[in-house]
Amino acid sequence: MKQLAALIAMLCLCCFAAQPAAAQSILRDAETEALLADISKPIIVAAGLDPASVRVVMIQDPSINAFVAGGQIVYIHSGLIDAADDANEVQGVIAHELGHVVGGHAVFQRDGGYGGVSILSLLLGAAAVAAGSPDAGMGILMAGQRAAIGKYLAFSRGQEASADAAGVRFLNKAGISGRGMLEFFKKLENLQYRYGVYSSDPDVDPFAQTHPMSADRIATLTQDLTAAPAWSKRDTPEMLDRFKRIQAKLRGYVNEPKDTLRTYPPRDQSVYAHYARAYAYHKGGFPEQAAAETDALIKAKPDDPYFLELQGQIMLEAGDPKGALVPLRKATEETHYQPLIATTFGHALVATEDPANLAEAEKVLKQAVARDNENPFAWFNLGTVYERKGDEPRTALATAERANLMGDAGTALMSSRAAMAGLPTGSPDWIRAQDIMMVSQTAYEEQKKKGGRR
Repeated sequence: MKQLAALIAMLCLCCFAAQPAAAQSILRDAETEALLADISKPIIVAAGLDPASVRVVMIQDPSINAFVAGGQIVYIHSGLIDAADDANEVQGVIAHELGHVVGGHAVFQRDGGYGGVSILSLLLGAAAVAAGSPDAGMGILMAGQRAAIGKYLAFSRGQEASADAAGVRFLNKAGISGRGMLEFFKKLENLQYRYGVYSSDPDVDPFAQTHPMSADRIATLTQDLTAAPAWSKRDTPEMLDRFKRIQAKLRGYVNEPKDTLRTYPPRDQSVYAHYARAYAYHKGGFPEQAAAETDALIKAKPDDPYFLELQGQIMLEAGDPKGALVPLRKATEETHYQPLIATTFGHALVATEDPANLAEAEKVLKQAVARDNENPFAWFNLGTVYERKGDEPRTALATAERANLMGDAGTALMSSRAAMAGLPTGSPDWIRAQDIMMVSQTAYEEQKKKGGRR
């Protein structure tokens, strides 16, 4: 009974770990996304996929995890970036997850209903209880006999082994060292020992796991990875610098300020420490200290677009949108109108409340949504521009776009209808409003049906 309870708790954790990303907090940052795109591109190509169709998305979650949930999106938890030592370790995880994508493993939800597949190897019953999945646990209890659960576990372990093998092939074909993959699995193995998941305890059954135990995974992968020509390659100094930068800013953004300052104390005058402390002070509500740290970054690299972006963001959120225009304009130009940075610049232009800035704001924000139309904040600001210009139909269309991204079918439906009523019939904007209206109508009706069944 003890083993069965642990098994159920472990299965609940797997269900929790693979929740759709829409139910979690997606972190978007231009510098981080650029790094993830660069390190994943050769692996994506080696996997036979189109880099333009595959995305690596970061989720704010302290656990060391990554998963796929259908389609060609790899979700990386912020905790994994925090735990990694270099970009090569992250590449090993991405290669494994692409093995799931190529293998079509997310389809297994039809067999188990768990919604995705995950690299998570810390299968702790205590964590499952903390995550709170009692309904899933009861569902498993009532779903059938233990033999059925065993069949599912064997199925999942087979998928993990397949993804491991595929990840090895992708790394070797791309000429990327598999050292990071092995080192990361060793981290997981050490955590398993720490928490007693991998031990000589007879109550811990290695066959009652959805993932192979990390020691077994390491032994299986070592020979193929160490024999590859790329085994001895390490991250270049430039790549290591880029990784340490995004790791530092991530820690400053998601961790408690006191924890960030403990990791990067004031005596540490490295670029990484200044970066982390700038975010920590900004998060903690100390604008002067945040500005001082950012000034140190700008002094070290005056033309760095990401340092300029941070400087402008701090000034903007401190109530000085006019002052933020200079660094944000330069950051936008230096990155050739990178959509996230351009959105912040557009927001600053709108926030000045100066009618003279509306034309530039419209231009910048239209470019931003043209290159990345999945940014609700960009649509919000563009809608504000249209509202101030008195363009009601396009204000409604921008509102519909934002509501559609946010999953607000009711608002999307109402706003798209309003946009269609005021736009020239058959125009590109009218057709777009019609598309949103049709999708939202279906979603709204589904929501009403679900509400009626409660």
